[in-house]
Amino acid sequence: MNRLVVTVIAAAAALTSLSAAAQFQKPEDAIKYRQSAMTVMGNHLGRVAAMVQGRVPFDAKVAAENAAIVVTMSKLPWVAFGEGTDKGMPTRAKPEIWKDQARFKDLENKMMTEAEKLEAAAKTGNLDNIKSALGPLGRACKSCHDDFRNEKYSN
Repeated sequence: MNRLVVTVIAAAAALTSLSAAAQFQKPEDAIKYRQSAMTVMGNHLGRVAAMVQGRVPFDAKVAAENAAIVVTMSKLPWVAFGEGTDKGMPTRAKPEIWKDQARFKDLENKMMTEAEKLEAAAKTGNLDNIKSALGPLGRACKSCHDDFRNEKYSN
């Protein structure tokens, strides 16, 4: 797991140092990238949520590792919402993303902040702290999905 985290962090650092145009040759590349980042983030967040909900046994170390991955992944998809990436392949992104960049950016920052709070809570090893941090992160994700994500893919 630690090697995966190091690899993801190294990839994130390398990608964030490049311009968006250099990273994505086609809109499809950006769409696939952001969808992949969101999928990985959602999977690791789901692992923490399963512990909080009692569906799987609580393991403080596993919760902390997954929360760290959530933080890393929370920083990645945003560069892939550049101009022209609203079309090219099926996407759930609503056109409002490109019409209301300020609100989108605010919700992006809120989600990343809440992800960092989840990671800090997970580092305590205390399930109640994690529960307290998970709700606000979930609400931050939901706010963005409510405003900027279609339920079905469209092109």
